[in-house]
Amino acid sequence: MGFEFIKKLPAPDEIRGQYPVPEKLAALKEKRDNEIKKVITGESDKFLVIIGPCSADNEDAVCDYVVKLSEINEKVKDKLILIPRIYTNKPRTTGEGYKGILHQPDPNKKPDLLAGLIAMRKMHIRAIEESGLTAADEMLYPENWRYLSDILSYVAIGARSVEDQQHRLVVSGFDVPAGMKNPTSGDFSIMLNSVFAAQHPHSFIYRGWEVSTPGNPLAHTVLRGSVNKHGRNLPNYHYEDLNSLLEMYAGMELMHPACIIDANHNNSNKQYKQQIRIVKEVMHSRKLSHDIHQLVKGVMVESYLVEGCQKIGEGIYGKSITDPCLGWEDTKRLIYDIAEYE
Repeated sequence: MGFEFIKKLPAPDEIRGQYPVPEKLAALKEKRDNEIKKVITGESDKFLVIIGPCSADNEDAVCDYVVKLSEINEKVKDKLILIPRIYTNKPRTTGEGYKGILHQPDPNKKPDLLAGLIAMRKMHIRAIEESGLTAADEMLYPENWRYLSDILSYVAIGARSVEDQQHRLVVSGFDVPAGMKNPTSGDFSIMLNSVFAAQHPHSFIYRGWEVSTPGNPLAHTVLRGSVNKHGRNLPNYHYEDLNSLLEMYAGMELMHPACIIDANHNNSNKQYKQQIRIVKEVMHSRKLSHDIHQLVKGVMVESYLVEGCQKIGEGIYGKSITDPCLGWEDTKRLIYDIAEYE
């Protein structure tokens, strides 16, 4: 009896009804979804760049960032598809710290989950309205998926979630690409088993309903590095790692083998500037091997208006309050460099 039931939250349909996606934006999302899907299936040679803040903590700063991103997108759209990271839930290793705008619309105030549900939906819709770019978010809580399922064009499943049965089953009902990250242990087989589960149909309990899903052929892998039993970070973006993943993909009956490289987290040892070097190495590996070129469909980069990170309450506009990020000038140069490789 350790639960205190504070308030009953509105169902997803209620929130979606109060804050609907305008018809014009729904059509834009459908177009973007199709373009991104074709990259995963191999019908398009464009390269995905999933980029943005570690956590979307401030609506104005996030939307300013995404508008800047849209201006670059116009210049590189013949080669790249830029997908802004608007991550509204922040996983915490110990459970302590800022958990994202869903929990705290104002990081300086107490958690308010109802206000958070509204804030995250309003921010996503505003970002699309102002930039024309639909976004990626992380599905940290499977039961919350339907609050954003009509908005997102890409979903990430984190290293701590990828082994969870409910995450895998809910992804099997998505109609957008879902990147299944390798677990913190780095085990590729666990990641690929997650992709297998997500690509197949299931029946299960979801939000009090018995549901069935058709399977999601767009589920794919994301390499984000790992940590060993001694707490040492181990990267897994190198040429040899990509060849190993290719071999393991070949041994499983999976649709559309595809991989995204997360340039931060354990791959960079959270040294945010290293993301630039890591992305360039990945692009070089794609040049060296046709098979790797076919496998690696994009990269993930953590970036914001101001480089680095700050503590909550410092008040620096557009600077991360969680993990450190690349600043805008480095971000801009990196995107243009990626387009040059392509």
